[in-house]
Amino acid sequence: MSAPIASWLPAPLSAEVAAALRRLADADDVARIAVMPDVHLAEDVCIGTVLATRSVLYPAAVGGDIGCGVATLQFDAEASVLDDPRLAARVLDAFTRRVPTLRHRDARMLPSGELSHPSLRAFARTTGAHELGTLGRGNHFLELQADDEGRLWAMVHTGSRAVGQAIRDHHLRDATARGAGLRGLDADSPRGHAYLADLAWALAYATANRRAILATASDVLAEDLGIVPVEASWIECHHNHVRREDHGEPLWVHRKGAISAALDEPGLIPGSMGTTSYHVAGRGVAAALASSSHGAGRRFSRSEARKRISARALAAQLDAVWFDHRHADALRDEAPAAYKNVEAVMRAQHELTRVVRRVRPRLSYKGT
Repeated sequence: MSAPIASWLPAPLSAEVAAALRRLADADDVARIAVMPDVHLAEDVCIGTVLATRSVLYPAAVGGDIGCGVATLQFDAEASVLDDPRLAARVLDAFTRRVPTLRHRDARMLPSGELSHPSLRAFARTTGAHELGTLGRGNHFLELQADDEGRLWAMVHTGSRAVGQAIRDHHLRDATARGAGLRGLDADSPRGHAYLADLAWALAYATANRRAILATASDVLAEDLGIVPVEASWIECHHNHVRREDHGEPLWVHRKGAISAALDEPGLIPGSMGTTSYHVAGRGVAAALASSSHGAGRRFSRSEARKRISARALAAQLDAVWFDHRHADALRDEAPAAYKNVEAVMRAQHELTRVVRRVRPRLSYKGT
């Protein structure tokens, strides 16, 4: 019997996404599925899907960027400090130089604990140590933003980088076919325990990565603008993880492109390079497995966006946002028009989250 699917949608699903969700509902041990309004097609399991099982772990329902998420920090300044083009250019240049996209020259200190296999440990000591404090490409970003009161915030979106992908791929090789094209692990088995331990390590790595980037951003703003962070303002959430939760029964809740939204739980829902992001509090809706969307969600695939959106159109869509115009062509697939309308997404999930604060981008740094 297929698992029940609950959804919160701003528009009807595409045929491809609907078919993927139906296949997922037929996989072994799937108890419930909740579909978020930013859902879109991805390999194996759609982004924007919350999957609950009783005893099976599905690495593909978490994805490769384990612990990917968002963190934000307020600064003791008005966002109008970025009105000066020379200052904005200096900050953007410093972000580009000091927050690498791919690798640091020197290795960084890794989170404590050991990964489950020698090959993973070796990968973490090399690639992982050099990628800690780096942004990555795609939809990952470091932004300076203004709230409705004009206060300055920094927000970073990144995760566990290549280490998370290595962990997923390693454990998928040990997993067994469970239907719907998915491979799973028994949670209460040595292999399941190893995956959960490695996932916890990747979550710690992702948190350390975001903290390192915002620490660098804080140093830049202190040096160039003479402003300091409001440490008590820190908010952070993961949107690719699995954990044991009680939803009338104990369940393994996998979130792939979705955040936990338990009652009054703080969360962050970014828009695109040129649109509003939201600080939210969860409403703990049981049918949604106490979850909400993790962002706006893609409207066009990357290849389709590059066909439809020119560099000139990207620049026009980012008219009020400082960004590196030299990379306009490379960033076409990250244009606001490539994403769903984040306001429509928020309306579709009004019963899942309560808006605490809105912030709009003033300066956006993305890797290319």
